[in-house]
Amino acid sequence: MPSTLLSRRDLDFLLHDWLRVSHLVERPRYAEHSRETFDDALDLAERVATDQFAPHNRAADLAEPTIDGNRVRTIPQIEAALRSFAETGLLTAAMDDSVGGLQLPHAVAAACFAWFQAANVATSAYPLLTLGNANLLLAHGSAEQVDTYVRPMLEGRFFGTMCLSEPHAGSSLADIVTRAEPQPDGTYRLFGTKMWISGGDHELAENIVHLVLARMPGGPPGVKGISLFVVPKVLVGPDGSLGERNDVALVGLNHKMGFRGTTNALLSFGDGGHTPGGQPGAVGHLVGAPHQGLAQMFHMMNEARIGVGAGATALGYTGYLKSLAYARERPQGRPVGAKDPAAPQVPIIDHPDVRRMLLAQKSYVEGALALVLYCARLLDEERTAPADTDRERAHLLLDVLTPIAKSWPSQWCLAANDLASRSSAAPATRATTTWSSTTATTGSTRSTRAPTGSRRWTCWGAR
Repeated sequence: MPSTLLSRRDLDFLLHDWLRVSHLVERPRYAEHSRETFDDALDLAERVATDQFAPHNRAADLAEPTIDGNRVRTIPQIEAALRSFAETGLLTAAMDDSVGGLQLPHAVAAACFAWFQAANVATSAYPLLTLGNANLLLAHGSAEQVDTYVRPMLEGRFFGTMCLSEPHAGSSLADIVTRAEPQPDGTYRLFGTKMWISGGDHELAENIVHLVLARMPGGPPGVKGISLFVVPKVLVGPDGSLGERNDVALVGLNHKMGFRGTTNALLSFGDGGHTPGGQPGAVGHLVGAPHQGLAQMFHMMNEARIGVGAGATALGYTGYLKSLAYARERPQGRPVGAKDPAAPQVPIIDHPDVRRMLLAQKSYVEGALALVLYCARLLDEERTAPADTDRERAHLLLDVLTPIAKSWPSQWCLAANDLASRSSAAPATRATTTWSSTTATTGSTRSTRAPTGSRRWTCWGAR
């Protein structure tokens, strides 16, 4: 049976017939790959997403994370799924072989990860954030920071976050007040509060690597005075062993529609709940040069933007495939011109208005998937094209498309899921269809419910 998560046929068309990723093997970075290795990676992603991520999608939504004392509890299937994901090696799919990466084209890696987002967007958020964190440190961190934090993240032992917003400032980063005080040993002690931190606290890994924006003493006001720091939940020794608990405290959990299985935390840095080295303050390490934090963080933010758009696309796509399958099997009514009440009912896909809604969904989700994969293909061009002019053109076009790749799928794949609810919720005595979808911009939930019966679908939209 064809998958109702994504269409492998459509992925193959986009990757091979349109984007021609097989031609990339002519470039040195991808010389050891072939069409066969690309297809094997996609096969593996589909299998693990179907077997390990999809089964607990509904369970994680119903049993969102809770705080047990000072610890976060999640359903056990999440940890098991993430362990399976780490074992595939797909977290490092597009990374350099020097850090254990597979050096797959970014377009292929994005297509692989879309399977996990379609199967369970909440569980896939943990590796998505970790991947962005690791890529930022690879680009801007020191060799020591790469060895200490990136390698364990790529092994699935550590997870990563991005800590930007503060309760009083929201998205106005110029107004953040978290401070970083320099210490004699070259580290910093951080004091402040960060809000809406996805993956901010949990028991799913040995450690959590926070990337935190903060201000150093004497820095300029506004965004020009922001620096970036690595702040682990548990301090890491020179030999890689875990040491004292850092002064990072979980204050509370937020509830995110559509991402209920992803912890979303309010974190306090340096409140004295823990005293590493015998004193309060969260121990942090400066990334790169002082006062360059926001520019560095955009490396992760832009990657996350496309990741959010890809998640919205995957959710709209799986919603479309599920409503399509339902419309093909759900009998109701007869053609407009049929006069014989004894004639058999027809599947609802035979009704023109249902077909119209399905075709609208198809246009939205297939267009969104093409946009996201095209952005990934531009990243391949930016990093591996032989000519400088081609790399510069790809970089410029990717800059333009990045915000579109986040916002357009978040709007129109939600619209696709709204249509899915309508095309699948025709009233009948034997069927119940419930679709819930969450918007990226408002966090609202919309659902449509038919009379009580035997069938129930659930599809979550994108934040």
